[in-house]
Amino acid sequence: MAKVKSAFFCQSCGYETPKWLGKCPSCGEWNTFVEEIVQKQVAQVVAFSKSETTAKPFSLDTIEEADHPRLTLPDEELNRVLGGGLVLGSLILFGGEPGIGKSTLLLQLAVTSEKLKVLYVSGEESLQQIKMRSERIGGGNKECYILTETNIQNIFKQAEQIEPDLLIIDSIQTIYSPQIESSPGSISQVRESTAQLLRYAKQSNVPVFLIGHITKEGSLAGPKVLEHMVDTVLQFEGDRNHVYRLLRSIKNRFGSTNELGIYEMLSSGLRQVKNPSEILITNTDAGLSGIAIAATLEGMRPMLIEVQALVSTAAYGTPQRSSTGFDAKRLNMLLAVMEKRCGFKLGTKDVFLNIAGGIKVDDPAIDLAVVAAVLSSNADISIPKNIALSGEIGLSGEVRPVNRIEQRIYEAQKLGFEKIILSKYNKGIEAKNFDIEMIQCGKITEVLKALFS
Repeated sequence: MAKVKSAFFCQSCGYETPKWLGKCPSCGEWNTFVEEIVQKQVAQVVAFSKSETTAKPFSLDTIEEADHPRLTLPDEELNRVLGGGLVLGSLILFGGEPGIGKSTLLLQLAVTSEKLKVLYVSGEESLQQIKMRSERIGGGNKECYILTETNIQNIFKQAEQIEPDLLIIDSIQTIYSPQIESSPGSISQVRESTAQLLRYAKQSNVPVFLIGHITKEGSLAGPKVLEHMVDTVLQFEGDRNHVYRLLRSIKNRFGSTNELGIYEMLSSGLRQVKNPSEILITNTDAGLSGIAIAATLEGMRPMLIEVQALVSTAAYGTPQRSSTGFDAKRLNMLLAVMEKRCGFKLGTKDVFLNIAGGIKVDDPAIDLAVVAAVLSSNADISIPKNIALSGEIGLSGEVRPVNRIEQRIYEAQKLGFEKIILSKYNKGIEAKNFDIEMIQCGKITEVLKALFS
């Protein structure tokens, strides 16, 4: 019989200690230790029966370069966020809040990937439940196999027989290894199961998707080492009350972490939004004050978003400053610049700012649109619908240049805008390549003359 004993593990970072501690010595979190049953002297069990060889060191000069082809998935948004496709043998952790659509997106990927043999392992739903969702989503992949299992050893046995091109685990918190005595979802089980799946992915060259749960603080459940073990960490974001979902890459060993994928939640599943600029701009004929269009970038992707502002007299003495999708501290800074450099008295007024579509933007090029929307609402004068803005505001009131301005100009031109206001300090713009009028300004006062004169 193996010797069984208990230990205490930090739920935040996985630090192990023989006794309970109030504060974790590793990550500094309080009240995160829980007791788990651990088993020592465990007999060695091979995770799967692939032949193993002893690793040998090689000098850097003797290692031959090899091409690493990527699997092109039918989901173009997912391909973009992954860096151009799915790398063979990679391990991807897919996290998100409950009900956001993680299982729906990966099941949709499984049933629509007609050229791939997919093994979808679910520890949370029955076969009938998955069948109901697949009929709602649609798809014609006859090589999609569904397995309801939580034992990691049984999963590897079925994977050996089927030999899939893609393995999806829903979710890692429900998988357990019989080598560990603690319950599924514990620190030990999550770490051990992920380690075995990582070993399987690297030796069989099969990419593996792991669906991960989110804690109430918004971080991925399980030890922090879980994010270090995997190759890619994807985050599915969005408000369940809105129809749009955002897919971001937090970590990616094979591509950029600046890419963004946008989906629309429908009754038939998740629809890819290939042109986000069209859905983020309100199509209305009436000229409304407090609305400005900003040309921004999300990773390599240019898009136009609508900035909405509302300025009103403070009813309770103390003015309110509220922003949705935009940094509140930066909003306060821009309001101070407008009051100091332009003479607008906004200190006694409430200012509310909203980025349409429920997305969050941290691109400094949106500053110019924020200033224009606030001043438009304050004066109750609408900004012409055919004007876009792109520029950063400095503390002295100057309009600073932003990077990759030509991509922003091209996106505005593609959507039918006739004018774009930008910094006159942007260099190297070939005006002959564009059919849109470029208004170059150096200060906020020049922007106001161009908008409201």
